[in-house]
Amino acid sequence: MANDWRDKLLALQAELQRVAETGDESAAVVELDQSKVGRLSRMDAMQAQAMAKATGQRREATLVRITAALKRLDDGDFGLCLNCDEPINPKRLEFDPTATLCIDCASAAENSDFQ
Repeated sequence: MANDWRDKLLALQAELQRVAETGDESAAVVELDQSKVGRLSRMDAMQAQAMAKATGQRREATLVRITAALKRLDDGDFGLCLNCDEPINPKRLEFDPTATLCIDCASAAENSDFQ
């Protein structure tokens, strides 16, 4: 079973790295010369740039979580809640193999963030 999780994590990691390597032209610096690009087009380009940067940041954060999940697999801690040491529901891991908390601890953490 551990090899299945490893394969899934490695496939996800490879896909995210492939997307990152292709580069996103939307993240390029926006041209400020109005003789080349109109104001609205520049605003659209700036919005696309901001979205591309946010997407890149989310991708990098996911890659960090994947690396951590692979380390937990190597250490024999994969699938255990980092808070209570109880097993994480396999359905939760199937949805997000980088999950570090069981649903109860994740819910408790979420509720404490909103208070």
